[in-house]
Amino acid sequence: MKKFLLSLLVLLSFLFPGTGNLYSQRILGALSAGINLSQVDGDEVYGFKKVGFNGGPSIIIPFGKKQRWSVTMELLFSMNGSYQKGGTDTVQPDPNQPASYSGYKLNLNYIQIPVMVHFTDKKIIAGGLGFAYGQLVGVKEWENGVRIDTTTLQGPYTLADFQVLADVRLRIWKRLWANVRYSYSLVPIRTRYFENITGKQVWTRKQHNNVITFRLTYIFNDPYVRPQEGRTKKQKQ
Repeated sequence: MKKFLLSLLVLLSFLFPGTGNLYSQRILGALSAGINLSQVDGDEVYGFKKVGFNGGPSIIIPFGKKQRWSVTMELLFSMNGSYQKGGTDTVQPDPNQPASYSGYKLNLNYIQIPVMVHFTDKKIIAGGLGFAYGQLVGVKEWENGVRIDTTTLQGPYTLADFQVLADVRLRIWKRLWANVRYSYSLVPIRTRYFENITGKQVWTRKQHNNVITFRLTYIFNDPYVRPQEGRTKKQKQ
């Protein structure tokens, strides 16, 4: 991770030369907190039913003449995974699972470093695109109500997760923003083999994190201008 951070700082210095000198007083600090609604594509469990925490600090570096553009780098704790409620009994059971299914649960906890480029319009709304590197720091898996002891940080899930991100921020009160984000794994986090209860049918699925995030973000030194102050300045001119 240290090598990744060092490479990231070098890349930013090449992309935005002189940023530190020109806008050193314009580097903004922020803190975000909210929830992930996640699923793992390819685990035969469907729906954004796994709820987890997402949050952490970030820095925002505006650039451009009007500083509508900015680079945001975050350090997040992100809880992903998958969930399906158990205890379902059916008259005609699904041949791929027992008649009485005790559910499935997967916890994937990451330390995540997203880097995004945002465009802010009229200091009210901002949209951004970017990428994130996630380091798996915790994993637990249950199937049919039984903890799977072989699911650890040594496998079968990859330790690194590379995601593509898209989000929208909307100012709701002064320096407080509402944030909606979508993220998806670029490369599989696991390849899993499935078989039905008869053992006669086997198939392979590549798994990806698929996450919708809802957060609140507070930008500490956001150069917010109150509407009444703006009107007063115009009247004086």
